[in-house]
Amino acid sequence: MGNESFSGRLNWLRAGVLGANDGIVSTAGIVVGVAGATTDEGTLLLAGLSGLLAGSLSMAAGEYVSVSAQRDTERAFLATERRELSDDPDAELDELTRAYVDKGLSAGLARQVAVELTARDPLAAHAEVEAGVDPEELINPWQAALASFVAFTVGALLPLLAIVLPPPSARVPVTVVAVVLGLTLCGWTSARLGNAPPGRAVVRNVLGGLIAMAVTYLAGHLLGAGGA
Repeated sequence: MGNESFSGRLNWLRAGVLGANDGIVSTAGIVVGVAGATTDEGTLLLAGLSGLLAGSLSMAAGEYVSVSAQRDTERAFLATERRELSDDPDAELDELTRAYVDKGLSAGLARQVAVELTARDPLAAHAEVEAGVDPEELINPWQAALASFVAFTVGALLPLLAIVLPPPSARVPVTVVAVVLGLTLCGWTSARLGNAPPGRAVVRNVLGGLIAMAVTYLAGHLLGAGGA
């Protein structure tokens, strides 16, 4: 249980880092694109806040729908397992034994483990082996939605503040530096959480953000010049 809880917290943390990363990139693309067309602080702030709100709500809604679907699937699986355990417990015990044999245990030991786990909590035993589900700790879609909303908002605040606080001549350079630093931290953290080499992840992350800002700035500059 402790390892499962730790794994769950690790997944939540990784998802939070990725949500913050999305907030940085998408909001930076918006504000830098607008900065290519205008230096008006009010316009930049409005564009950034609109992007932040739209992005965070979209992330929250998407995560809620996705996790709700996963939770419904888990509940349906548990309902099926409860019915099968009630209708034919012997067959379910044989199934659990085979599952542990497939994991590498000898037939005798697998049977002993299956019997002891079934005596303790048959539903939990089958759910863990067959689907990696803990009946007592089903994922919460509201928590997932809130976490996504907060993570995206935190990430989005970085380019938003970087574009509106400095003087007009320094806005874009300061934002680029702030975004590069933020994406470096996100890439490094994500890689470390996944036990992957951080160098390649950081380069990919930063390069993607720089390309996004370059494209949107150029588009904003061309559209702004055309409008003028």
